[in-house]
Amino acid sequence: MKTFIKAIAGVVLVGLLIVGSSSFVITNENQYSLVRQFGKIDHIVDEAGISFKIPFIQSVDTLPKQTLLYDLATSDVITSDKKTMITDSYVLWTITDPLKFAQTLNCSISNAESRMDPIVYNSTKNVISSMTQAEVISARDGELAAAVIDNIGNALDQYGITLLSFETKHLDLPSDNKTAVYERMISERDNIAATYTAEGASEAQIIKNTTDMEVTMMLSEANKQAEILVAEGEAEYMRILSEAYADASRTEFYTFVRSLDALKVSMVGGNKTLFLSSDSPIAQIFY
Repeated sequence: MKTFIKAIAGVVLVGLLIVGSSSFVITNENQYSLVRQFGKIDHIVDEAGISFKIPFIQSVDTLPKQTLLYDLATSDVITSDKKTMITDSYVLWTITDPLKFAQTLNCSISNAESRMDPIVYNSTKNVISSMTQAEVISARDGELAAAVIDNIGNALDQYGITLLSFETKHLDLPSDNKTAVYERMISERDNIAATYTAEGASEAQIIKNTTDMEVTMMLSEANKQAEILVAEGEAEYMRILSEAYADASRTEFYTFVRSLDALKVSMVGGNKTLFLSSDSPIAQIFY
């Protein structure tokens, strides 16, 4: 009898443990817990910790709460100027409404990715098709990604999904026309450089001509002033000479000094003998 009672007690204890363990819902930091009752979602636990459910009646599904990455397949897109480009991109997304996600996608990440794929691809195609190839290339620093996000808008809200970012891993030209496009771009850049060079040379010539004209005018003015000063000096010199010759005593002295200067100039070399005629002004100083 005691053995039977112990056996019953053991079975009851095991049953209680099973019931107790099936009553707990453990929710981690990086997940949502969806508590279902008869297949329908009864409530959602979005805070980490331990909660309770009705054992055997309620069940639990989990959904990731962290940021997820979906890598899109490489595809061809055509720009507004009819140029083909190859795009390889990915998106970062997260589940922000787990109830909508569960109702529309049956809690399946693969279902979510299959819905995102055409939406993101069509948005990428629409944005790139509205831009020229040159605009697409220059917009790779963030403008293209922002345009794609804006084009998607709230299309994923119906699934409880929020698109965090769109990133391009690879955006390039097909191999068959890459060389031709690069050569055309190089030619365009060379033409732009030649235009800048020609404009610079023209501007430099204008500056040079202006400077040369200013220098010529300055030299002309300086020469003019120099001629004026020379003329004034000569006039002053002639005035002084005129005053010197106006006085007889000064005239005689001046003649004497000039004769000595002439004599000094004549006495050159080792021969100091000088022959003068009697009527020479130099000879007159010795009389």
